Amino acid sequence: MISRDEFRTIAGNGIWKQNTSIAQILGLCPLLAVTTNAVNGVMLSLATILVMAISNLAVASLRNFIPHEIRIPVFILIVAALVTVVDLLFNANLHELYLVLGIFIPLIVTNCIVLARVEAFANKNPPLQSTFDGIFMGVGMLWTLALLGAMREMLGNGTILGGIDMVFPSLQPIQVLPESYPGFLLALLPPGAFILLGCMIAWKNWMDARAAERNKLKPPTPVATAGCS
Repeated sequence: MISRDEFRTIAGNGIWKQNTSIAQILGLCPLLAVTTNAVNGVMLSLATILVMAISNLAVASLRNFIPHEIRIPVFILIVAALVTVVDLLFNANLHELYLVLGIFIPLIVTNCIVLARVEAFANKNPPLQSTFDGIFMGVGMLWTLALLGAMREMLGNGTILGGIDMVFPSLQPIQVLPESYPGFLLALLPPGAFILLGCMIAWKNWMDARAAERNKLKPPTPVATAGCS
């Protein structure tokens, strides 16, 4: 079983403290390449969450049976098998989106986020904790890619959820800015992604600094003392 404090620590690390995109700065290739809209970022993140959760569970369950000398090739083999399944599922059920994401689904195999969590956490912890670590590390990636994609899409095209019809054919993108909006091309190009990612990193550092300052200003918790009879 997993305690509530342990669960909160794993969730907090994955979503915020050790966020893979704005704290550890890992996986920049898909982060900058596919976030031209929020839908692309969310769907690639969901594929990554599925791979991370199952690969962490598999490695944590088998870690005592894997020789230390060949652990990395075995980890890559497990991840590659899962990515192949996810790649085929996307191709069969979301073919248009599969064509848009292209090589970035197979590249999950070499994503340093996945391999880092398998090696650093799943290889040293029980299966349940490892599964939650994979899920919440993926959730941290999901919200950052979704936010970055939404900002780039809104600045570049004036819309939100562009490409949602590839996932849900009955839905259409939301026009946020007037249709006469000329668009801001830089936001859709890699330099724009770098600039917006830098702003997100600065925002996280500012939030962490404010939280640290508030903790310093908190009065110390009084220590209970036993009375004398």
